[in-house]
Amino acid sequence: MRYIIIGAGGIGATIGGCLFQSGHEVVLVARGAHLDALRAHGLRLVTPLGACSLGIPVVGGPGEVVLREGDVLIIATKTQDVEGVLGEWAWQPVAGGTAAAGVLPVICAQNGVASERLALRRFRQVYAMYVWLPATHLEPGTVHARGAPLAGMLGVGRYPSGTDATIERIGADLAASRLLAPVVADVMRWKYAKLLGNLNNAIEALCGPAAVRGADPAADAAELCHRARAEGITALAAAGIAVADAAVLAAIRGDSVRMSQADGATWTGGSSWQSLTRGTGTIEADFLNGEVALLGREHGVPTPVNQALQRLANEAARARRPPGFMTPGQVLAEAALFDTLET
Repeated sequence: MRYIIIGAGGIGATIGGCLFQSGHEVVLVARGAHLDALRAHGLRLVTPLGACSLGIPVVGGPGEVVLREGDVLIIATKTQDVEGVLGEWAWQPVAGGTAAAGVLPVICAQNGVASERLALRRFRQVYAMYVWLPATHLEPGTVHARGAPLAGMLGVGRYPSGTDATIERIGADLAASRLLAPVVADVMRWKYAKLLGNLNNAIEALCGPAAVRGADPAADAAELCHRARAEGITALAAAGIAVADAAVLAAIRGDSVRMSQADGATWTGGSSWQSLTRGTGTIEADFLNGEVALLGREHGVPTPVNQALQRLANEAARARRPPGFMTPGQVLAEAALFDTLET
């Protein structure tokens, strides 16, 4: 199998780097200054084991690689970019003349739960990937992957459910590449559990990491995190969506993946915090807090905190605001306005 990693940011580059280091054929897909740096110097992958430069082939898009049977497409962009990626890659010819959507497996490695359904509109073989992998990508050409002794936990399974020989083989390749990769038939339950945790991503981006790590002494921070998660739990229950037990997932991960220093640098913030830090202009809140807002509207559940987080995070991304410019109390005040609209 050749692994084509579409989106060589923190998650994609770490997965691709681990596969490459264990001898698998890998192609990274990147853009902009990151693409230029990867072409010029290779991927600088910094882990608790040390830093290395990996000469992984890199392309800027599907027109620069000849697809062939046996390729695996791993989409590791943010969810807001997935629709465009699917449109670019689905109808590309595979050697022999068949379109990629008909013969190549595609794996969705995003926070949130929307990508798989988007992919299934085009691709016949769609797989979901639950990602617990602490990584940071803030400068072109460099990724800090902080998991140790394994780089991360990647639960994989077929979408909407089940397993097959293809995902078993992919799981075995990942497991042989310094990654914990359980193959599970109900992987979407895992991803919904991750969704609940990721509702704090917007809080971290807007209010700073202290607000979600218990380091902010203000009671507003704890209330904000509690209310965001409680709305998510209520909305998922109203929709009848099964969710894996977070404690069970933590037990599966165990001591296999611990957050460690990489090159002496301490952990800063997660994916949404990194989006504001890099000034990308977009953020994933529509598919995290917005997923809860959607379910709330469909099933009559109030979700004022998640609606406020969704709007504020998007406004901050569009304005290219730096992270940590709001207080939890200010976010709660915005949520009160949404609460008034719903009552």
